[in-house]
Amino acid sequence: MNTFAIVILAALSLEYVLELAANLLNLKALKLDVPPPLEGIYRAEDYRKSQQYVRVTTRFGLASSTFTLLLLLAFWFSGGFNYFDLVVRDWGFSPLVTGLLYIGILFLAYSLIMLPFSIYATFVIEQRFGFNRTTPRTFILDRVKGLCLAVVLGGPLLAALLALFQYAGAYAWVYAWAAVTVFSLATQYIAPTWIMPLFNKFKPMESGELKEAILKYAGSVNFPVKNVLVMDGSRRSTRSNAFFTGFGRNKRIALFDTLIAQHTVPEMVAVLAHEIGHYKKKHVLQGTIIGILHTGLLLFLLSLFLGSPGLYQAFYLAQPSVYAGLLFFGLLYTPLELVLSIVMQIVSRKNEYAADRFAAETIAEPASMVDALKKLSATNLSNLTPHPFYVFLNYSHPPLLQRVQAIRSVKLG
Repeated sequence: MNTFAIVILAALSLEYVLELAANLLNLKALKLDVPPPLEGIYRAEDYRKSQQYVRVTTRFGLASSTFTLLLLLAFWFSGGFNYFDLVVRDWGFSPLVTGLLYIGILFLAYSLIMLPFSIYATFVIEQRFGFNRTTPRTFILDRVKGLCLAVVLGGPLLAALLALFQYAGAYAWVYAWAAVTVFSLATQYIAPTWIMPLFNKFKPMESGELKEAILKYAGSVNFPVKNVLVMDGSRRSTRSNAFFTGFGRNKRIALFDTLIAQHTVPEMVAVLAHEIGHYKKKHVLQGTIIGILHTGLLLFLLSLFLGSPGLYQAFYLAQPSVYAGLLFFGLLYTPLELVLSIVMQIVSRKNEYAADRFAAETIAEPASMVDALKKLSATNLSNLTPHPFYVFLNYSHPPLLQRVQAIRSVKLG
């Protein structure tokens, strides 16, 4: 076992142990009673249900992550990467086609192996707790559509990356960075009109009190809104959400039909105000820039390690290749990715506080923001007492209690 193998194995083990510790601490932090500042959110039986949901999903997540790690280690140390590489090479295709087949088949095989976990999560766990509305037909079609998109969109991008790192020389990572950036921005632009409608139906919001309130609020904060759409989220789940997608003229506000059904007009305006706050505070632009810089760093480091014989020896590969290097570098990148993800979670939580504050300062009834968050928490059976370490590792949004306290401080101020 060489240095590369030791580093990768240590990184995978550390990531697993950290998640295990965080989950165990999170389970231990569950309280019998609702925290006093949040009383009135759950009925007693619903609060017990939310805690049971946390326990069940945590145990299932641990089982899934344990299986995934063991599967990777078994395939790795049995020489699976090299064996499959020899098989694909024997088919006699060019290096580019061979790379696409190698990565594509491994991706498809992994997806099929993990499919039972997705089925169990959807049709057993989510069904048990009253969330699931996905039919077997919709579930299958979603997977088929996702696979088709991966081939149609991901295939050409992967081919471009393989070709660039194979033939473009020392500056391949720069060209690859440009290609990925253009692809990412183009995908964001076409997603609202070409990709998302493949999975959900979007229809313009009907005229009425809610639409008038939304347009009035948007005008008050100088945020022009042309498209307020209602998405059939209830087709798959009882969960609710609201989001912006796209940019420029393709920018859209989408509200789940479940969200509209569960909230009052002032609460809906508060939710919308929070989303507009992200745009006004330039969080979307910030996220795009960080994503582009992150991609550049990733591709630069990839260019440094693709030519390292030790990386391929760590996985018992007889013949180095760009396509295998892409996969192996993804594992080598694990420790840095873990650190970056924690930093990004911290930034995201800070941005959520800022968007909450923007909403509280610009809507007529700041208390409606609190009411909306409480309803969302109760509807989604959210954990009201997550452990700080679990929040540190996994939460992109602050816990409900902290958000409520921050919003109330704005109101009182």
